[in-house]
Amino acid sequence: MESNFLISVLLLLTLFITMLGMGLGLTLDDFKRVLIEPKGAILGLIAQLIMLPLVGFILVNIFPLSPELAVGLMILTASPGGPTSNLITYLVKGNVALSITLTAVSSLITIFTIPIITNFSMENFMGQAVTLELPFAKTVLQIAVLTLIPISIGMLIRYHRFKLAIKLEKSVKWLSLFLLGVIIVGLLVKERNNVADFFLQVGAVTLTLNILTMALGYSLSTLSKLDRASSKSITAEVGIQNAMLAMTIASTSTLLNIPTMAIPAAVYALIMYVTGAIFIWIMGDI
Repeated sequence: MESNFLISVLLLLTLFITMLGMGLGLTLDDFKRVLIEPKGAILGLIAQLIMLPLVGFILVNIFPLSPELAVGLMILTASPGGPTSNLITYLVKGNVALSITLTAVSSLITIFTIPIITNFSMENFMGQAVTLELPFAKTVLQIAVLTLIPISIGMLIRYHRFKLAIKLEKSVKWLSLFLLGVIIVGLLVKERNNVADFFLQVGAVTLTLNILTMALGYSLSTLSKLDRASSKSITAEVGIQNAMLAMTIASTSTLLNIPTMAIPAAVYALIMYVTGAIFIWIMGDI
């Protein structure tokens, strides 16, 4: 997968639109809710930020992956939540406020955790000799720019133009999902001779990751005796990763610029649409 205009520019644009849409649905009260209703939020954050990378690390040591694909999968597990999980939560009649809170808070924390997990993974799977790494301070700043600025713009629009934000929110969310679909289709068309090989390489591990983490989220929330709506939210938030962010980190020239590392996220994005639809079908009316 060669770096090109589609990957480097359209990914950045889509991520910006996605985070803007997220901001349109956020207020400062969503962040305060972590303190007001801590149980579900704390459980979800522990699962997202600690358990997800651990599951990923176990899987990359079980499945026969190349070093680049192993790192790519770890980047994916370090990028939890996102607009897709928020949308799925809404469609299954889950606790949308909890979903948005988890996505917002985890987005802030992963600004710092993604560089740590990525550098650890590159050292562990690609060897001590590898010279390419994510400079911590620079990466924190770049991810902050890619996420916090559009989220802040969205929140400001909501604060100053509430009716406009309400009108734009759903449209922007669907637009971001559509653009992600366009990116994935474009990549698959460009690499059509390699698509079968991509699925052979990472299809099984990404599907396993998706199913295991959704089961993990549902089991943890059920055992913790959260209400049904909150359990649905945590299932989506823990089980659906931010593939767009992972692809951006792996592919863009200002970050890693190793498009091969984006393969797990690209394949995962296709799989999560299918499993997400099944989840909606099973849980939507419950």
